[in-house]
Amino acid sequence: QVQLVESGGGLVQSGGSLRLSCAASTGASRINAMAWHRQAPGKQRELVAKITRGGSINYADFVKGRFTISINNAKNAVYLQMNSLKSEDTAVYYCKAEMSPWGTPYWGQGTQVTVSS
Repeated sequence: QVQLVESGGGLVQSGGSLRLSCAASTGASRINAMAWHRQAPGKQRELVAKITRGGSINYADFVKGRFTISINNAKNAVYLQMNSLKSEDTAVYYCKAEMSPWGTPYWGQGTQVTVSS
């Protein structure tokens, strides 16, 4: 089992930036990919960005050009640099790890991001 610890959320004004971090421990060597998802009140959880250990990246259309995901394989950590934040980016952001061989997901506890307009 993998434990994921997120940090970096908070309150920021519209147009501002935040950087989220997620560190994995125990069993991290079996991680194939890591991702960030978010869930706003009353909405379903949605994918924000995903990165594999090999560096392949996918972004949701609504963050392209504003958010950047990166991975540090040596530290088993994933980061999300969020720029040009909008009020609609307000949500709880969750880190996810996908484990070999079946892609079994493990989730972090979530970190709140609030963007004031």
